[in-house]
Amino acid sequence: MRKTTSKFSGQFQNLIYKPGYISKAERSEILAYLATLHPIWEMRYSKHNPPPADQQQRRLLRPVYWLGNWQFACLNYYHPPKGLYHRCVSAEPYPPVLANLVHNIEAMVKSEFDPKDVPRGWHLNTCLINFYGDQINDGKRIDCARVGEHKDFEPGPVASVSFGEKALFQFVKSHGTQSQSNVILQQWLEDSSLQIFGGDKFKKQLFHRVQRVEKKSDDVFKLNVTEFETRRINFTFRYVPDEHIQPFFKLPPEAQEDTLEYMQTLAQNSSFFQKHVQLWQQRSAERKA
Repeated sequence: MRKTTSKFSGQFQNLIYKPGYISKAERSEILAYLATLHPIWEMRYSKHNPPPADQQQRRLLRPVYWLGNWQFACLNYYHPPKGLYHRCVSAEPYPPVLANLVHNIEAMVKSEFDPKDVPRGWHLNTCLINFYGDQINDGKRIDCARVGEHKDFEPGPVASVSFGEKALFQFVKSHGTQSQSNVILQQWLEDSSLQIFGGDKFKKQLFHRVQRVEKKSDDVFKLNVTEFETRRINFTFRYVPDEHIQPFFKLPPEAQEDTLEYMQTLAQNSSFFQKHVQLWQQRSAERKA
């Protein structure tokens, strides 16, 4: 039976943490599904979104995969109020096990969260899958299992499901640099746990970060990830208004050029992306005819 008790129940409004929320059967089905995916490495910048003068082009710390819609790093992610359009590209739908999980999480949010903190039309229609672990370069390991302080700008509550080694997750009040930030609340996100947060305090006022991921086991996930050894996987479910999601062939030419290589790479192992690349090719040929 699914655990329903929350570690923070009654202590913090709009914050839920449920250890052991994912059943063993669900966990096995989700990991089997993950083994069919081929995560990709993204670069932070691109031709039409070059790095600032004081920075260099760089690869993200970890390979990623998106479901529902894909927010490519070089398109600057979804960032209201100005960054609404041409940021979210149609991506593969959730498999049944995740769709059922999301349905239950949405019902929980609508039951337990303050209604004013759940926007009209809110539903968890996008999911970032992050793979945490060690980069492997020429036989050398570099621990990249962390995420710097940031905010999730998609409207409404965010849900997070974790597998593997536990991660130290912190809500912080930022003072410009991570070394100066004050930790307001921290918690360990354990294997098969669910975390949900929203509202002004946790979503708008505070930043959050993954400070580190433990290494207490030799177990690693056997996935289609190159140059990387994964010891933690996290699904972060968010909401993007449907009108701000568009198929690849409707992106502006500059955004298409910046992300075409990623789309072609994804199409090598995904019939969904293969179809969308073909649609783009057809539309491009029609414009040239």
